[in-house]
Amino acid sequence: MIRRLYEADRERLMELTGHNPSINLFIIGDVENFGFEQEFMELWGECDSADGPLRAVMLRFYSSYLTYADGDFDTEGFAELVRKDAGAEMISGDAGIVQAFRGKVPVREEKQMLFAELKQMNEQISSAAAAPLIIQKATAHDVEAICTLTDQIQEFAASAGDSRRSLRNALESNTGRTYFAMQDGKVIASASTTAENSLSAMIVAVATHPEHRGRGLATRITAELCAALLAEGKSLCLFYNNPQAGLIYKKLGFEDIGSWAMMYLDKQH
Repeated sequence: MIRRLYEADRERLMELTGHNPSINLFIIGDVENFGFEQEFMELWGECDSADGPLRAVMLRFYSSYLTYADGDFDTEGFAELVRKDAGAEMISGDAGIVQAFRGKVPVREEKQMLFAELKQMNEQISSAAAAPLIIQKATAHDVEAICTLTDQIQEFAASAGDSRRSLRNALESNTGRTYFAMQDGKVIASASTTAENSLSAMIVAVATHPEHRGRGLATRITAELCAALLAEGKSLCLFYNNPQAGLIYKKLGFEDIGSWAMMYLDKQH
């Protein structure tokens, strides 16, 4: 059966999602940060009995749905929850799980990205021989300067309108952090995390100003950011579909562990 999950279900939810904390960092992070009683967020779980172990979970965060299952699950039952929500915009998660919803929900577009994880930094990464670079940890006062950089990066253009609000919220809520470097009073490179939780974090918004590329700035900043999180006992993960970016991440020690899919829904159903 599928039922709503509440605070009393926290332990069994964490047991299920803890099987793969990197894939489930959004679910784990949202529960740690917001709990179960929020208007913008709901969780459902599939189990054989009310107090039995969960085999699948679905999270609604505003208009986006994220699902995870440990083996076979009631795809039709979860799809019905999505179909009942006229405002539903997207289903995301491990590609193999998301693809199970094909034909069960109205799909407008699908995108897929590689999903990589870092548990141990490549020991050969060193900036000792590189030119001096002062790397700073951002505060809310740095939001405008950092977003002025990311505004110039084509791949971030679609989310430019929300970037300042999202970055400020992450820094003020401690659900993310940003490291950056400046030259002549301007941010020339940065890297951030989001969805930080007790087990893992997502690397996002790795950016270098077009005039400063080819100097290894992104690699050095991302390396320092990752080292800080690894020292806290967290694993790191990220999505990518840019082969050049993939080379940077693998140089640091990231390994591909699967694919992440985003299924955009047709809201005219």
